[in-house]
Amino acid sequence: MRFFSSTLVVASLAVSALAVAHSSVSGHVHARRCSRRASTSAVASPASSSAAASSAQPVASSSAIHTSSSHSAPAATSSSPAAATPTAVSDSTTGSESYLSGTQTGQGTYYGTGLGACGITNTDTDYIAAVSKLLFDTYPGYAGVNPNNNPVCGKKIKANYQGKSVTITVTDRCEACKITDLDFSPTAFSQIADQSIGRISGMTWNWV
Repeated sequence: MRFFSSTLVVASLAVSALAVAHSSVSGHVHARRCSRRASTSAVASPASSSAAASSAQPVASSSAIHTSSSHSAPAATSSSPAAATPTAVSDSTTGSESYLSGTQTGQGTYYGTGLGACGITNTDTDYIAAVSKLLFDTYPGYAGVNPNNNPVCGKKIKANYQGKSVTITVTDRCEACKITDLDFSPTAFSQIADQSIGRISGMTWNWV
């Protein structure tokens, strides 16, 4: 009976020890599994964060590139002012309008008279003169067809040179004269300068 009781006690102790050992091993194994999962989770978490960061970075970079493009594209064209187109301006010095009034200054010469552009035959003793073709051809009212009908024909001009003056009638057209020059008959020229001079500069004249 004692032997049986001792054996029963030993068996109970063995069972208890085995139960404790099984619980310890089970807990250790469970702990290792949890540890592995935790470790895997811990490793996976940074990887996931890194992937998220890596994924976010290109998006931000793409956004930055898009922003830069949207700012630089219109800068070259939209803000640039349109070039102004130059306006053509007529040269008044080639017309006769500015020589129809006021005092003009030019050179004076004389020539051998005869049949003039106005259709009048003059002599060297007549007080006449030829005006420049630049003035004759652009005189208002002249159509350029028949010079005899030019309104400038018969107009009066008073010429002045060094305190002397002479009044002449326009009856001819001078090819070589500048627009404010006058080409007189010999007698008309003699009223303001000696014929030996041939050409005078600084002569002034007005329409009368």
